[in-house]
Amino acid sequence: MSDPIPQRASPGPPAPRPTGAPAVSVVVPARNEEESLPVLAGEIRDALGEAGVPYELVLVDDGSTDRTLDVMLELAAADPAVRIVRQTPNRGQSAALQAGWRAARAPVVVTLDADLQNDPADIPDLLAALDRGFDVVNGVRVNRQDTWVRKASSRIANGVRNRLTGDSVTDVGCTLRAVRADLLRDLPMFTGLHRFLPTLLKLQGARVTEVPVAHRPRRFGETKYGIHNRLWRGIVDLMAVRWMQRRWIDTRGVEEIHPGEGSERA
Repeated sequence: MSDPIPQRASPGPPAPRPTGAPAVSVVVPARNEEESLPVLAGEIRDALGEAGVPYELVLVDDGSTDRTLDVMLELAAADPAVRIVRQTPNRGQSAALQAGWRAARAPVVVTLDADLQNDPADIPDLLAALDRGFDVVNGVRVNRQDTWVRKASSRIANGVRNRLTGDSVTDVGCTLRAVRADLLRDLPMFTGLHRFLPTLLKLQGARVTEVPVAHRPRRFGETKYGIHNRLWRGIVDLMAVRWMQRRWIDTRGVEEIHPGEGSERA
């Protein structure tokens, strides 16, 4: 995992845009990740290509101020699987994820960060867990490449969230996930949602599991998050989720009954 990731050579002429629907939509929110994106796109292509999975790569530019959008356009021109969604101004990771979910065409959505700390080679393991009957597969980062302060704060935050929400998600801060797309369409949205995604999906009856995934050091740029810009927002968001759990209306088990059907039902 410590070996450098080689840069990919420029591909040849662009192929025609695919007309068939993909099996998986890989959604990547990015803000100022111009150096990481070419490497990441190549890794995703290798991981899913070797697994024989038809996919699309939905890159979401979250109001970048560098060449991120230009790099996305270059990738899309060279690879028919790449699509671009742009939101301006910068609205944050939750809004960027939602924009990607809305654009996704596949029945399964995979999300991961653009900073190369998530390894696309883990995606087939997430998809295999979906095939075993789960609806949401959450990655759990092993051998985290973060400072001890970030690891400790993450452990405390996960514990507090689980205690107050009654959940048991090991690593809610891991963006690498696979989710059945139909569960995302009616999800209530708010800033900070991505840190509570498994909990909110469980309210809809989703079956959630976890798989271990790799975690790599950041190669380019700087992290967008720290303790100070997440602590107070996280507390407010947690209270909002707790309120939502108590007020949630479960719409499962609701169906229309036509005349003549009632007597045939238990």
